[in-house]
Amino acid sequence: MGLQLENVSKFVGSEMHLADISLQLKPGSRYVVLGRTLAGKTSLLRIMAGLDRPTKGTVRAGGVDVTGVSVRKRNIGMVYQQFINYPSLSIYDNIASPLKIQGVPSSEIDARVREAAGMLHIEHLLDRLPSELSGGQQQRTAIARALVKDVDMLLLDEPLVNLDYKLREELREELQRIFGQRESVVVYTTTEPTEALMLGGNVIVMHEGRILQEGPTTEVYQNPASMQVAEVFSDPPINFIPVHIDGECARLGNELCLPLTEQTAALPQGEYTYGIRSNRFSLSPRSGEDVAIRGEVGLAEINGSETFIHFRQGKESYVVQEEGVHSYKVGNTISVYAHPGDFYVFNKAGKLLVAPKHDR
Repeated sequence: MGLQLENVSKFVGSEMHLADISLQLKPGSRYVVLGRTLAGKTSLLRIMAGLDRPTKGTVRAGGVDVTGVSVRKRNIGMVYQQFINYPSLSIYDNIASPLKIQGVPSSEIDARVREAAGMLHIEHLLDRLPSELSGGQQQRTAIARALVKDVDMLLLDEPLVNLDYKLREELREELQRIFGQRESVVVYTTTEPTEALMLGGNVIVMHEGRILQEGPTTEVYQNPASMQVAEVFSDPPINFIPVHIDGECARLGNELCLPLTEQTAALPQGEYTYGIRSNRFSLSPRSGEDVAIRGEVGLAEINGSETFIHFRQGKESYVVQEEGVHSYKVGNTISVYAHPGDFYVFNKAGKLLVAPKHDR
């Protein structure tokens, strides 16, 4: 059963939480809602679930208007970032609780609880209490309780945000497999672009209560409709560079002239913004067409097996994402390299004009 939102808005007093949201969610599909804190992700999920009613607009499930229907009367499973379990019940009874409420026969309850626990590798913990489990195991319990029901819609609100890195990686992989086995609509919220890419499916990019862009995840990542989408869907941040195209090249101030590509050569002369993702910079040339940008190191951050190098060239600041661990002293001059075809081009209004050829 699919879900449709038609011109949904949500106000609390005079404060806008959602503005004119229209979505068509298909059964058996996965949707990742990506946005920064206060983008409206949780507000959107609460309206999808029936926990809140929109100020205006319509919510339909399977073509039926459910705008005013309580969550108790909808076939929905929900997982929150703060794992919620019944402290006095065993893990078995926690997972079984929604089935008992529905009046499912005991033999069927047992089979479904053990199946859900097996999916999340907690079948050996069923006799324990939540207080005896680690945070990751408690979150697995909460997810199992949502999965045990045969729901029309599964909503997950940043369910892994409070877990350590290793656990997040492990659960992401398991969730991808589990989502692929279900015919329900799955909606998963996150602030992390990397998590959205890993989960795949479709992405809904939000900012300040509005949808900026939606579509297949890789397509939106490779073709952000605006500078705002590119900002939300980049970690580390995408680099934006003001340039002037004069018919010969794209000039960055008076110091650097980027050769025009076939696509950028067709643009009228004038002011534009170039954008380049941090991982498209490199510390050595990748081809004979790469252009060197010299700058002064401001900071080098080591993040696991990568290094984020912050440097300045003239008035502009950049971030380079480089594989491996590298040490650079603040104030040192370095050269980084980029291919002219790796730049996005946006107009003065911030709309995408040219995207890189991703098969280059």
